[in-house]
Amino acid sequence: PPRRSSDLSMPLRIRGESGAKSSAEARASLEEVGLGNRANHRAGELSGGEQQRIAIARALTANPSLLLADEPTGNLDEATGRMIFSLLDEIRKRRNLTTILVTHNLQFARRCDRVLKLEGGALQEL
Repeated sequence: PPRRSSDLSMPLRIRGESGAKSSAEARASLEEVGLGNRANHRAGELSGGEQQRIAIARALTANPSLLLADEPTGNLDEATGRMIFSLLDEIRKRRNLTTILVTHNLQFARRCDRVLKLEGGALQEL
């Protein structure tokens, strides 16, 4: 994850957005994931759950229409994993955002609108 919130603005800066606008968007994304107060902390000062929320904020900064999340809870303890899944679900609803989530956690998968299982190289709807 980025070391500081200013790093979250990099995709917008590359796209040609002004420093002030991209910094404001990065700050808004941090606020959305509950980390506005951690904007100036380095990655090593953040917990695994906070680092995952930074990654989500980084994805949201560019205001995508599609969010891809590959095992977003995989390296987290159970409680933090539930919190991250709930956060992704809240963001999906609030932004009307199409989200594709890859997970081995069947409990989380069952909470999704549509569940596909990859088995033997073929997708099967559950």
